[in-house]
Amino acid sequence: MNKKKATYISINTISQLHQVLGLPKCQHPLISLIKLDTCPPILEASIHYSSNLYSISLKKNVRGKLKYGQKQYDFNEGLLTFIAPKQVVVSESTNGIEASGWWLLFHPDFIRNYPLGKTIKDYGYFSYAVNEALFLSDKEEKTLEDILNNIEQEYYTNIDQFSQDVMVSHLDVLLNYSNRFYNRQFLTRKSASSDVLVNLENLLTDYFNSEKIQEQGLPSVHYFAEKLNVSANYLSDMLRNLTGQSTQQHIHNKLIEKAKEKLSITNLSVSEIAYQLGFEHSQSFSKLFKRKTTQSPLEFRASFN
Repeated sequence: MNKKKATYISINTISQLHQVLGLPKCQHPLISLIKLDTCPPILEASIHYSSNLYSISLKKNVRGKLKYGQKQYDFNEGLLTFIAPKQVVVSESTNGIEASGWWLLFHPDFIRNYPLGKTIKDYGYFSYAVNEALFLSDKEEKTLEDILNNIEQEYYTNIDQFSQDVMVSHLDVLLNYSNRFYNRQFLTRKSASSDVLVNLENLLTDYFNSEKIQEQGLPSVHYFAEKLNVSANYLSDMLRNLTGQSTQQHIHNKLIEKAKEKLSITNLSVSEIAYQLGFEHSQSFSKLFKRKTTQSPLEFRASFN
């Protein structure tokens, strides 16, 4: 691959991936485990690629830059990244991208008939940005490498009726450990998480105290994630770990706080308050208010009289 202009690649199968990378024929049509130091460097100045595959990369000693969405990341230590099917990744380097480590890819069909085929959607880290990758301790890295070694051993063993069962079992364990390690990372980086929480509260206050609420309606999780320069899933997972509540719950808490303020110190009707808080229909506001407080807006107002 010697073109210097941006290249757009869509990869739908494991065999196609091996062809694009110039790798030997794959051992299994639905899964591939690649040692990154065996991959030839990607020489294009810019490659935009998406695939129909799940991707898990344990990277070390990366030279080059990757941009995921609108964020760019310079790798200088080992880390674990996850990419779900159909997501777009941009590689940018004038000297190629090189790395050591592991690259595990599998087609959704590989796990479709297993419980993991359904539960994999619960692992929000497949939607995190690259700069929200999992940084591993030496002990954690060893744990995951042992699992990858087990998958590699099975991958290169002659395929039989148990091969897929065994590899899916190891994959399930890998994802569960990754989930544990991500939660550890939220705790070890609690100071940074607390800063994000403070900034979120300031953004919420600004939004609900300004004209934005009437001009733009109820704010979305993506709105605040973009303002805080994190992905929506990462923000919610971090807040849930820190406070026990998701971003959406924080938004609702601020909304109910403002609603209580208006109900207690103004004579505005419920419909007027609902409109001021960005609701198109007052019934939706009343339903949310009662779900959050166990009282209707009018019952809450009456409690002050």
